[in-house]
Amino acid sequence: MSTAFTPTRTRISTDRYQKMVATGVLTKYDRVELIEGEMLDMAPMGTRHSGITSRLNELFVLAASRSATIVGGGPVNLGEFSEPQPDLMLLKRRADFYIDKIAEAADVLLLIEVSDSPLSFDQSVKLNLYARYGVSEYWVVDVEGKRLLTYREPAVKGYSRKDEFTAADTVTPQAFPDIKILVGEIFG
Repeated sequence: MSTAFTPTRTRISTDRYQKMVATGVLTKYDRVELIEGEMLDMAPMGTRHSGITSRLNELFVLAASRSATIVGGGPVNLGEFSEPQPDLMLLKRRADFYIDKIAEAADVLLLIEVSDSPLSFDQSVKLNLYARYGVSEYWVVDVEGKRLLTYREPAVKGYSRKDEFTAADTVTPQAFPDIKILVGEIFG
């Protein structure tokens, strides 16, 4: 008597993912993120995406480098099965600058994704993931629409507060009430 076998997916844990990085199975040239146990290919970074990310990095380095650790493209550990790599994170200051341990949701003061492709992934899968793990503030830079979408007050399913800003608007990150960023500066 034989039983039929139905294949299932194997979820990869963050621990296993990190071992793949440590042993060279995955390198910096493998543009992948671990989301809910699956390794997902990230879109190639074009010049607009790269330029806007660089502008944001500079704006925050100039405004908040004494108050936060600013990380571009680094990982954040969100539980046992997710380790996304947002475009920019402002993290709580730590003496080791996160060399000894990957940042976790509790370390994140602001997380930013620059989206020059359809916004659906950043505004659904990632948004819900970040909210579920309590990332207090999440920004999506809509490159095509030249607008900034901010999400605050994480809840079980998304964020309770969403605001949209255009080039003429000024935005203030909630963790840094003294910082005011003209949205138009993000786009150059």
